[in-house]
Amino acid sequence: MEEKIAEAITSFTGSMRFVYLHLAVYGGWIVSNLGWIPITPPFDPTFVILAMVASVEAIFLSTFVLISQNRMSAAADKRADLDLQVSLLTEHELTKLTELVDSIADRLNVKPALSDIEVGEIKRDIAPEAVLDEIESKQRATAKKLDQR
Repeated sequence: MEEKIAEAITSFTGSMRFVYLHLAVYGGWIVSNLGWIPITPPFDPTFVILAMVASVEAIFLSTFVLISQNRMSAAADKRADLDLQVSLLTEHELTKLTELVDSIADRLNVKPALSDIEVGEIKRDIAPEAVLDEIESKQRATAKKLDQR
């Protein structure tokens, strides 16, 4: 619920409606306090209250922007993890497919256009779990170093 509220606020504050609302409110505040509207007496002639309101608003708006950026970053991390897993799985499947094609070529006595070194490199199996484990261990080591600082 909190994230939905933060997203709604961030979405609204990033719109032109927000700009127009501020033009009306702050413009009206300034015009009123400059004495340009005879029926309204100035209530903040030094604009101290306006400055305070704007400062507090800026604090909250920057907080909502940071919340939104954190959520977007977490979603991007999840997409990157999924992309990595799909790529590793694809690599593994292509290795198996290469082995199958190589076996068929052997049975048919067909010499591949690639060198034996290239074929051997393509056929080398990459275990997705091992790659993921290595990445996670390096991330933990990096996090541990940062925590020690």
